[in-house]
Amino acid sequence: MKKILTLSFLLLHTFIVVQAQEITINGKVSDAQGPLPGVNVMVKGTTKGVITDFDGLYSITADSDATLVYSFIGYAKLEIPVNSKTTINAILEESAQQLTETIVIGSRGQARTKLQTAAPVDVISVSKQAINMPQLDVGQLLVASAPSFTAVRSQGGDLSASVTPPSLRGLGPNQLLVLVNGKRRHSGAQLISSATGGSANSVDMDFISLDAIDRVEVLRDGASAQYGSDAIAGVINIVTRKGTDKFTTNYTAGFYTNSNPDISDSNISQSDQDLLNDTDGADGITHQLGINYGTSLENGGYLNVAGTYRQNEAAIRPNISGATPYGDSYLNNERTDAQGNPIITNPELLAAQTAGDAALAAELQTDAGLLAARGLTARDISTFAGLSPSVLGVVSYDLEIPLSEMSESSFYSFGDFGYKSGQLFGCFYRRSAQTDRFNYDLYPNGFRPQMTNDQTNLAFTGGIKGKVGEWDFDFSNTFGTNTQRLGQFNTFNASLQSASPTEIDLGTHKFTQNTTNFDLSRYYPDFLSGLNIAIGGEFRIENYIIERGQEESYAAGDAGVITATEDNQQLIGPDGFPLEGLDGSPIVDANGDALVLPYGGVSSYPVLQYSPNCQCFRGFAPENEANEFRSVTGLYLDLELDVTDKWFVSGALRTEQYSDFGGVFTGKIATRYSITDNLSVRGSISNGFRAPSLQELNYSHTFTFFVDLEPFDGTLYPNSSQVAKTIGIQQLQEERSTNIGLGITAKLFNKLDLSIDAFQIDIKDRLFSTGNFSAGNAPALEPLIGAGLASFRINGGDISTKGIEIVANYSERVGEGMLNLNVSGLLSDRTFEGANVPDLNTVLTDQELEDLYIDRAVIGAYEQGVPNTQFIASATYSIGKWSGMLRGNYFGEIARIDDGIGTLTDANFPNVGEQGYSDQTFSAQVTSDLGITYKASENLAFTLTGQNIFNNYPDLYRSEERGFYLYGNAQQGSLGAFYSVRATLSF
Repeated sequence: MKKILTLSFLLLHTFIVVQAQEITINGKVSDAQGPLPGVNVMVKGTTKGVITDFDGLYSITADSDATLVYSFIGYAKLEIPVNSKTTINAILEESAQQLTETIVIGSRGQARTKLQTAAPVDVISVSKQAINMPQLDVGQLLVASAPSFTAVRSQGGDLSASVTPPSLRGLGPNQLLVLVNGKRRHSGAQLISSATGGSANSVDMDFISLDAIDRVEVLRDGASAQYGSDAIAGVINIVTRKGTDKFTTNYTAGFYTNSNPDISDSNISQSDQDLLNDTDGADGITHQLGINYGTSLENGGYLNVAGTYRQNEAAIRPNISGATPYGDSYLNNERTDAQGNPIITNPELLAAQTAGDAALAAELQTDAGLLAARGLTARDISTFAGLSPSVLGVVSYDLEIPLSEMSESSFYSFGDFGYKSGQLFGCFYRRSAQTDRFNYDLYPNGFRPQMTNDQTNLAFTGGIKGKVGEWDFDFSNTFGTNTQRLGQFNTFNASLQSASPTEIDLGTHKFTQNTTNFDLSRYYPDFLSGLNIAIGGEFRIENYIIERGQEESYAAGDAGVITATEDNQQLIGPDGFPLEGLDGSPIVDANGDALVLPYGGVSSYPVLQYSPNCQCFRGFAPENEANEFRSVTGLYLDLELDVTDKWFVSGALRTEQYSDFGGVFTGKIATRYSITDNLSVRGSISNGFRAPSLQELNYSHTFTFFVDLEPFDGTLYPNSSQVAKTIGIQQLQEERSTNIGLGITAKLFNKLDLSIDAFQIDIKDRLFSTGNFSAGNAPALEPLIGAGLASFRINGGDISTKGIEIVANYSERVGEGMLNLNVSGLLSDRTFEGANVPDLNTVLTDQELEDLYIDRAVIGAYEQGVPNTQFIASATYSIGKWSGMLRGNYFGEIARIDDGIGTLTDANFPNVGEQGYSDQTFSAQVTSDLGITYKASENLAFTLTGQNIFNNYPDLYRSEERGFYLYGNAQQGSLGAFYSVRATLSF
């Protein structure tokens, strides 16, 4: 009997093991009309899953007693037990309730679809859309998907080319909060210029690998009370991929056609048109490799690893300034050094004169003649804009591990490490004609300085989440840091002349942020129709560091200074005549006699006033150094109540205490009411708060800017400086906002989702930068700035933005394939409501002070710097092994408002020959994008994409403003058409 029982036990155990063994299941997913591509097939209770191919086919491994879950937008979820079957075909039924994905941004309660939220949310499924998209980074993909989102890529502008700053509803990059998996993302270390006026610190979304992203949720509503400072314009939450037991890799190669549009009917001269057509063909060649691997762990855990490597060559778009490259004194060998010795700058002329070739000598005394003799073209001495060369590498991970089989709690962690190196455009070509920036030995034909920025970026989050009794909890810590090492090559410090290095370290910037969060929430299903309570706290520490560069980058040398070697030494050259300055004028006293230096070894005179600092970006000096900390403590209460099945109400309160700004309270109320099952109205009202960043508070720098190609040196001083105190500039204060939103959502024909939302945002004391003050208009500054110029960060004025956003999605089976249509648009208006000008220590009139305090160009950039109107219409169709996407983009008008009065010369605009502002409106633009994918096999797909496929360029700048850019840049940019091919391998 005992043997029988033992044998029975062994047989039963074997049967159980066999029943639970892992098997491979194959199948096909269809609806009533045929196969369904893109269906999620998951093993219930795990993160293991696959997606059906273009024929609706799938293959997945699972335990023989597992349950498979099938889900797809627009269809009811279906669960099928495996029961040891190796073939399972599934038929999904259409469901209006499943037309949209559930989202979590904007709510700490129950997950809702984007049509059920009380505020507008866009959900961009990156993992599904990216295969047909020509965009290679998440920022540009969002631009192509959400019209309220902008990310203007600088085509010059020094350090601004390092980052493409994200923006929502035309507000600043630092008025948008970026989250990754619901946790605050740190910003970059630098203040960079933005197309919406002023400068700002910004999250660099390049360091978030596109291959690591599952979807992006864009909350288009003020959310300071829910998520804290910086959420004035809204919130972007980037949700990363989970483990799926699948390896995917893709390789993309692309290029810009570099084909200039026909501008033969413009007022650009033929020689300048020849310059623009002096190209080497396709440029901006880009290579990008992406990988993603996810694996499920025991007990429902997972690990996902992703990475991106991108390398792009330069896409050069030269300017056509028409500036004199050499000048008369250079061409005729009339320049001298500080001691009065002649500098032979045109040896070709001497050789022709010695040979008695008068015709050649005459030719060599012209700019064009000498350029030709040296084998140079106008392109060789032009300023470059466009896409600067760069290298990017990012690796990331996402991990979750249950703490035990019995516990509902788990440990999670995600993070990324990235490196980016760029050689940045943004420096004007230094011409030999510019005598204060000239050295024949180093750069006989002038030089084009170029900046470098080597960045390292680290982000790490670790936490524990789960349940304590009836409460859900989440305790986490997020650390992020960004370091930027700035340099320059093809440069030198003119005041050191030949002793200057030509490759210089400019300094290092670093920003570090550590955020600790503890969140509790509980759902009461029996309170009315459901109540969710969430409470939590946040403690954040920030640190901002500026380290000086090498001394030659900011020093004022004495290469052009004469110091007397004896008493009463005359400033006379070897020819017996007075020494000459940079302009060729003799240095004499009131009587016309050579100046006398009275004391040997002491008295000195700047004979040749060479420009100090390295060209074109002064290094950060000891007076610019900073190492500043601050802490922020926040507490919040969040309530969400379904009063009835039709009426939802939410409210949030938040208090934050800044170590450098004191405390603040913010609040928000939002509601949604379902008039019918297919029609709802929603609205919200909130107030917001944004404290100036540590970068805005502590950044300072001396820079060179150009007016009509003439260089001027200015300094942006921090508000704590003696210069700011002397003129009366106050300490920076917080920005405060009021947000109001009202909208409707509808489901039509069980196929179409529609949302229309109106909004108004009023912001008080927005941060801007002043114009440049001189000792002439503020005499008290003369002892501090001398002949330099001074500008400051200020709470410059009040602004508002209002508009209507429209989003419509339609899905339908057409023939044997699936058609998805999307139309979205933004109609908005941004207004500068008025300046907040304090009493300052100047000699300016009230109107002159206001005009300088808030520059009209800065106001114009906010109001019209990016399109107020934008529409996106796209169609995606999948059939069999083929999938295609066609998208049209409409960019409304933008404008450039001039900041200085000058002589107007462009005959295509009014008031030629008069003094005035060279303002310009750039017409609306339309571009088209295309993506076609062919699934060659179960594991391999090929994609052909095109961005701006018809090579549409924006309007030309008017002739007075063609010193750097030729075309407007804040619509589709001026790089032209971009084409790429992509291979995607998965197994």
